Amino acid sequence: MDCYNIDFDILFETSWEVCNKVGGIYTVLSTKAKTLQNCYKDKTIFIGPDVWTEENPSPFFTESKTVLKKWREQATLPPGVTVRTGRWNIPGKPIAVLVKFDAMYAHKNDLYSRMWQLYGVDSLHAYGDYDEACAFSAAAAHVIESIARFYGVDTGKRMIAHFDEWTTGMALLHVKTTLPQIATVFTTHATSIGRSICGNGKPLYDYLRGYNGDQMAAELNMQSKHSLEKAAATQADCFTTVSEVTALECEQLLERRPDVVTPNGFEENFVPAKTKYKAARKAARACMLRVAQALTGSEYTDDTFIVATSGRCEYRNKGIDLYLDAIARLGDLDPERRILAFVMVPAWVKDPRADLAHALSIGAARRLEAPVTTHTLNNPFDDPILSRINTIGFTNDERSRITVIYVPCYLNGNDGIFNMPYYDLLPGLDASVFPSYYEPWGYTPLESVAFAVPTITTTLSGFGQWVITDENEGFDKSGVAVVPRGDFNYDQVKESIATLLRTLVNAPASQMQQYREAARRTAAAAAWEKFFVHYAQAYAKAIENAEGRLSF
Repeated sequence: MDCYNIDFDILFETSWEVCNKVGGIYTVLSTKAKTLQNCYKDKTIFIGPDVWTEENPSPFFTESKTVLKKWREQATLPPGVTVRTGRWNIPGKPIAVLVKFDAMYAHKNDLYSRMWQLYGVDSLHAYGDYDEACAFSAAAAHVIESIARFYGVDTGKRMIAHFDEWTTGMALLHVKTTLPQIATVFTTHATSIGRSICGNGKPLYDYLRGYNGDQMAAELNMQSKHSLEKAAATQADCFTTVSEVTALECEQLLERRPDVVTPNGFEENFVPAKTKYKAARKAARACMLRVAQALTGSEYTDDTFIVATSGRCEYRNKGIDLYLDAIARLGDLDPERRILAFVMVPAWVKDPRADLAHALSIGAARRLEAPVTTHTLNNPFDDPILSRINTIGFTNDERSRITVIYVPCYLNGNDGIFNMPYYDLLPGLDASVFPSYYEPWGYTPLESVAFAVPTITTTLSGFGQWVITDENEGFDKSGVAVVPRGDFNYDQVKESIATLLRTLVNAPASQMQQYREAARRTAAAAAWEKFFVHYAQAYAKAIENAEGRLSF
């Protein structure tokens, strides 16, 4: 593997998702970490929130009394701010510092006032998770400052501080103010205002050049998050984002073109070895078919075609509406095999269904009441996915060629129904569909191809754009079909997805095996060892700009 000669002493990387698995950024950082460790052993210090208790410890963090021991023994931090040092339980086992930040809430007004005066950050309209993110971010900044001074930033040691998403913006601005000798990198994985525009049903792409980010933030009550994100992007020594799709969005809405596009890679060590893949696929399919049979009372043979979508619960942005409509349309095309379609999207789940768990425990197969969901919801009448399933009319009876099952929980291996992690279930799929409307990168399709699953996505995802740019679009070339999607071609995309799925359903086993091999090749081309060069460019750019700034 190529390791790039970047001359630095410490790289700090701060994110709400360090040792805290809540979204796609966790996957970005946890898979990138091994490459950082291989190239720059223990020069990276990840900083995340300590949101754990003795009753609910982090499964991703192992505390160590020896990691950063000398600093910890004399660390000077604000009263009430405490840290735990150790290792992140991921490939590479990088250094991690978890920060207890509750004490910073008492100082938020002073922080907000200072950042308004220095950088024009408008925290007046803050609500929701803004205070929590800023409290953590401010505490993390003090940790960075303390470690940096202890290890010699004031004596010429070269350091980089990398911040992910608006949630760490306050940390970047603090470091920029108090330690200007540290080179700063800011990565937006999705702009807060762009996501909000899409989430509110407004067309983003055809009208992008007509949008003003500040104006839209005021209209959508997003002033504080947008203002903080824009300030961090503006002040960073190097500003990056994950795809060209989002780079255009940043240029328009944040008014700064990213210096470097840093696409997200993946590590193959998350995937079963080829020698174990067949067994993993067999076990995954058996589990999914068993759940479907216990829920619906129908028998599903081994040749049942299993397809799924997954990801964050963003009904329109992730294209969940389009997925369900395309599955319904597939039923009209008279597929030659029975279709089992999963929606694996965490929602406001209450409990695993007791009747389903019981049926699974005794091996019963009788049709349960409301046989479309595996877990009970706190808000069944307000859940958009369940509402759409019912509106379309998926009944999952024995006569239907299409069965749709909604899995509204995190598949962490302890969900009460499947009891297999998402990555263990992935190999069992025959296809996956991610028809996103707003998808800056798209880890879910990349994960799918890494597990040799033929995948459908759209041109509005960064991953889809990368596949097209690489001129490998199509199941036979890459295992990926990229469907053109815009603001106003919903029905056309639905038809395309249904037709593509029918092609897979009817494909002979030998053809499907070729598609799987093509998917594996695509995943190999997106490995971190291939993509890390972009981060190397970003770090070098940040150092260059920081040193140029300080030379005046």
